[in-house]
Amino acid sequence: MFTRGIRGAITVENNNIDSLKSATIELLSKMLSENNLKSNDICCVNFSLTKDINCAFPAKFAREELGFDTVPMECYQELDVDNSLKMCLRIMMLINTDKSPSKLVHVYLKGAQILRKDLST
Repeated sequence: MFTRGIRGAITVENNNIDSLKSATIELLSKMLSENNLKSNDICCVNFSLTKDINCAFPAKFAREELGFDTVPMECYQELDVDNSLKMCLRIMMLINTDKSPSKLVHVYLKGAQILRKDLST
């Protein structure tokens, strides 16, 4: 078994709890379903948010809504680069798997599809 990374990103409609919660659950759920994962397959999850999203910690929603009680998680502010995508939540999920990197599905939703057009679902 190997430790592999799965990337995901989604844009958030508004800087409020409901919008961030909805985007977090939508992105994580899609990452789990596309890769046929359960929470016990996950080593850790890192969330990064652009500076215009500061209403809540997305890890809270993963714990409360998806049962990530035993998954180590951290939240960070994304580097503020000029002309970069705004209102964006990014996820780096490390998992234990026998799949090769080419078999993993990275998930880019809504406005974040422009970040990796080659990987967008």
